Amino acid sequence: MSASVKEVKRITTHVLRNMKAQGEKISMLTAYDYSMARILDEAGIEILLVGDSASNVMAGHETTLPITLDQMIYHASSVIRAVKRSLVVVDLPFGSYQGNSMKALESAIRIMKESGAHSVKLEGGEEIVESVKRILSAGIPVMGHLGLTPQSIYKFGTYTVRAKKDDEAKKLKEDALLLEEVGCFGIVLEKIPAALGKEVSESLSIPTIGIGGGPHTDGQVLVSHDLLGITKDFKPRFLRRYLELYDMIKEAAQEYAKDVKSGDFPNDKEQY
Repeated sequence: MSASVKEVKRITTHVLRNMKAQGEKISMLTAYDYSMARILDEAGIEILLVGDSASNVMAGHETTLPITLDQMIYHASSVIRAVKRSLVVVDLPFGSYQGNSMKALESAIRIMKESGAHSVKLEGGEEIVESVKRILSAGIPVMGHLGLTPQSIYKFGTYTVRAKKDDEAKKLKEDALLLEEVGCFGIVLEKIPAALGKEVSESLSIPTIGIGGGPHTDGQVLVSHDLLGITKDFKPRFLRRYLELYDMIKEAAQEYAKDVKSGDFPNDKEQY
C-alpha cells in the first residue's frame, strides 16, 4: 500500500479512482457482522462488501436469492458500526431493484438511511441501467457487477465461467462501458476469462474488482468465510485459503467440551 493511501483517513470512491490511476491494487472482502468488520477494517482492507452472499454463509441458503432487504440492512448496520476507514458497499438483494427503477431507488435509500452505508451494488448491465441512473440521481454511489451474476443463477443454470463466447464477451464489454458512462464508481467482474478481465479493465477509467476475473483487474474480492477456511466445501479455482478455521474452531470446541466434562474448566484461576 502506498504512503498516500496509508495516510487516507477514509476510503472514498475518489480515493479508489486515484488508486487505479496510480496502478495501485484495491483489496475488497465481504463482511456481515461487527466483529469481523472491525478486524478487516483495522487490517487495511479498502472496501468491505456487505454481500448478499450472507444468504449462503450466514443463513445456509443454497443461493443468494432468499435474503431480504431488511436482512441486508441488519448486516450492513452491524458492519458500519465497526468501520472507521473502509468504504462499505451493500448489495441490493434480489427483487429489490430489477424491473422497477423507483423500487430500486426506494431500496437504496432504505439501505443508506437505515444502515449508514456508503454505497450500493447491483448486478447486471443494460437491463438494470435505469435503476442505476435513478439511484445515482439521489446522490447514492453505485458499483456494478458483471460476468457471473449469482442472482440470475436460475437463468444461467450453472456457476460456470461466463463470457467465453464472443457474443457474451461483446455484451459484457458494452455493459461495462455503459455502467461507467452513467456514473458507476466501479465494477465487480466475476468468473470471466482473464484476458477479458484485462481488456475491460484497460478500457475503463473506473476501477474493476475481480473475483475469478484474472490478475489484471484493478483489485480483488473474496468472501471472507472462504478466505479464512470457515466454509469447507466451496473450492473454486479462484479461491486462495489463507487459514483453515473450520478445523481450528472445531478442534478448539472439542478441547473445550473435553475440559468441561473432565472438570478441568474452570480451574482455580478461572473463578471468583
